[in-house]
Amino acid sequence: MKKLLLIGAATLIVSNSTFAGGILTNTNQHAAFLRMLSRGATTEIDGALSNPAGLAFLPKDGFHVGLSIQSAYQTRNIDASFMTYNGVNATSPTISDKPFEKYYEGTAAAPIIPSLFAAYKQGDWTISGFFAITAGGGKASFDDGLPMFDSAAMAGIFKNGLAGEKPMVITPDMYDITSAMDGKQYIYSLQLGLSYKATDWLSVFAGGRMNYFTGGYKGFLDAILKGTNTNLLPLALDCDQTGWGLTPVIGVDAKLGKLNIGAKYEFKTNLNIENNTKSIEYPRTPEGEAMVAPYQHGVNTPNDIPAMLSIAAAYEFLPVLRASVEYHFYDDKNAGMADGKQKFLTKGTNEYLAGIEFDVTKQLTLSCGGQITDYGLADGFQSDTSFSCDSYTLGFGAKVKMNQHLNLNVGYMWTTYEDYTKTSSNYNGTGLSGTNVYSRTNKVFGLSVDYSF
Repeated sequence: MKKLLLIGAATLIVSNSTFAGGILTNTNQHAAFLRMLSRGATTEIDGALSNPAGLAFLPKDGFHVGLSIQSAYQTRNIDASFMTYNGVNATSPTISDKPFEKYYEGTAAAPIIPSLFAAYKQGDWTISGFFAITAGGGKASFDDGLPMFDSAAMAGIFKNGLAGEKPMVITPDMYDITSAMDGKQYIYSLQLGLSYKATDWLSVFAGGRMNYFTGGYKGFLDAILKGTNTNLLPLALDCDQTGWGLTPVIGVDAKLGKLNIGAKYEFKTNLNIENNTKSIEYPRTPEGEAMVAPYQHGVNTPNDIPAMLSIAAAYEFLPVLRASVEYHFYDDKNAGMADGKQKFLTKGTNEYLAGIEFDVTKQLTLSCGGQITDYGLADGFQSDTSFSCDSYTLGFGAKVKMNQHLNLNVGYMWTTYEDYTKTSSNYNGTGLSGTNVYSRTNKVFGLSVDYSF
């Protein structure tokens, strides 16, 4: 039970990706994605990420650059209902008649998320790259705590603080939980590669991406039994984490008249995170040792980035009207995660995307798109501090051609998530039954400037 509390506190703030995409992969790095969503067959500068082979078909030789700034805001909420103890002493517990119910609201924000794209085309060869935050990038906080904290405190009060007392129901007014936790998690990625136009209609790409992980956690958690000096859950932590990994990337693009087909495969990135623990305090018991074992100095934790396949097709129906469809697969089940939690997934992630854009004038293009994300979720994968929900996303926006060299993209997307219900007969290790309903929201706004010279 206590081990769950520390892990929860340490991963609370940075447990989920801030962007669209897989469990540990951000796909929206450019405002063109926000306004259209399906960009896997693009031949514009944002293809440095979404379709690097397509950059061999850039309209002219020379340098092409793009700068994107995005802002993302999320909520991560838990509607909790779990039974509590009602008994004479710790050896003869009974369950209360009514469950404890509470709605926990969490917020996450990443107000400034930069990405930089660049390419240089000369004849049949194009060298391209991008720099971006491809995972993490946001902070989250639950001002009212988490279900795992309250349930563990209630169980701890009954076990450690009420033995021999007369019958009573354990309620939140019997204890005070004081916690403070600050965390950060970023995966900075730099990709470089070459595209080659093998024929008038076919191009290929090969490259690599360097990923650098940096994160850190600082904070404490106390659960004090009112009327006593008993601290049921004394924890403290100051831990930095770093790691790195290399992602090989290959791609192909086929330009067949008005039809363009793009495909990309990113190999699995083996990435381990190593602890640099400056201080750690915990109960000096065997249980305490086990509780903090994952955060001791020098411990390595797997945090692989899964392999990813993207296939897309774009078609020009009219000179002013274009549409695109796309498919993504993330091989999450074969990517190492902390405590081997990937084993609980029933399958990898499947995404289906579509977008359309219309040139209103020679200077203005309007667009919209949608995305469906289907994870292979299971109860064993979900927790209070790290949960995902199947979803659909809608986006819209515009591209403005300022002149023959400069384009401006602006986009907005929001995600609607399907609630996930997890029912347990051993709620957070307390031996009691309970249910959590996990829900999320996501809104992202972005602005990008692309320049060719």
